[in-house]
Amino acid sequence: MTLLALNKPFGTICQFSPHETRASLADWVKVPGVYPAGRLDSDSEGLLLLTDDGALQARIAEPRHKLVKRYWAQVEGAPGANDLKALARGVDLGDYVTRPCRANFVEPGDALWARTPPIRYRAAIPTTWIELSITEGKNRQVRRMTAAVGFPTLRLVRVGVGALDIFSLGLQPGECIELSSRAPWDGLA
Repeated sequence: MTLLALNKPFGTICQFSPHETRASLADWVKVPGVYPAGRLDSDSEGLLLLTDDGALQARIAEPRHKLVKRYWAQVEGAPGANDLKALARGVDLGDYVTRPCRANFVEPGDALWARTPPIRYRAAIPTTWIELSITEGKNRQVRRMTAAVGFPTLRLVRVGVGALDIFSLGLQPGECIELSSRAPWDGLA
């Protein structure tokens, strides 16, 4: 069993096949036979796990297992405590209502790397960082949630999957390490 952790850079698509205009996972991961356990859209960055074990892939990716994924979202504007409560209760996105989650303010400080290219900057509009801990991970869910409560996401970074944390792993964008020396569920429960 192979388990890899990749810090997926902004702009990289979650597939191994080449793309005309974007980097793919093949640009960063050189281990054959592994597949992403879940996805991050090309505009999102951060922790992506890859494995050659189908059962482990399902344990990580499928919402029925309720494995927590933590995201830091830099949003446009200045949400308040009531906005975080609305996110935490679950948000009606039209086609479904999200499960309740944890929502907190966070200050990335020096922990977070600079993004290339940087987000757009507007002097008159503040930005705020929110940490969302969700168990679903549907298509563009965090972006849709923050937009639904009035604060569009400008930058989205997955910082954790289960007990695994991108900062404790020490991964910079594009870096990939093998975690297969651990027991299959170690750090993912």
